[in-house]
Amino acid sequence: MKISVCMAVYNGEKYIEEQIKSILPQLDQKDELIISDDKSTDGTISIIEKFQDNRIKIYSSNGGSIIKNFENALNNATGEIIFLSDQDDIWYPNKVRISRKYLETNDLIFSNASVFSKNKNKNKLLYKNGSKKTGFVKNFIKNNYIGATMAFNQKILTKALPFPSNIYMHDAWLASIAEIMAKTHYIDEPLIYYRRHGENASETGEKSTNTIKTKIKIRLKLGLCLLSRLL
Repeated sequence: MKISVCMAVYNGEKYIEEQIKSILPQLDQKDELIISDDKSTDGTISIIEKFQDNRIKIYSSNGGSIIKNFENALNNATGEIIFLSDQDDIWYPNKVRISRKYLETNDLIFSNASVFSKNKNKNKLLYKNGSKKTGFVKNFIKNNYIGATMAFNQKILTKALPFPSNIYMHDAWLASIAEIMAKTHYIDEPLIYYRRHGENASETGEKSTNTIKTKIKIRLKLGLCLLSRLL
């Protein structure tokens, strides 16, 4: 089956070359790396174009947010299997192979990750125990899904797109849709090096700074969006 890797980028010149180099060797010639760029002002596009690889397809986004940027990438994906990718991580060499194995019996999967920063300490795991991470109620209360580790089939997109205008993050929305209408699975094995550098567009995977009131509002909006979409 054809794979579409969907990457949202914005001023990613520091790390994007390393990330693309970790992805392309895992793709067949029929696969594609969809890159949605939200008006980068640095050398991001020049770095991407230097690869001169026909599997790389660049699309412009005018969304002004990481959510709209990913939505633009997903709207242009033509593969039966979709992988999400951040611009600043590094994929394990076996990420696609292992993910595809689990996608044979599941509709959406996500994995553990090795967290690292400037000190290159790649032995710190994002999740330190093998407890169950899936389940709608569990993730509605506290999202465990990390977009950068997610892969799913096109079935998920038929309900998830277009993204509602008031969701707080794309990975939580995709996960909620999948938990309700499909089969999900968590892989406790790390499949990416998850880079933390203080400039990340998403804070997913880090301790939330939101107040209880804000968290309640976020989940109420998410619940209303889900009811509207699925009823």
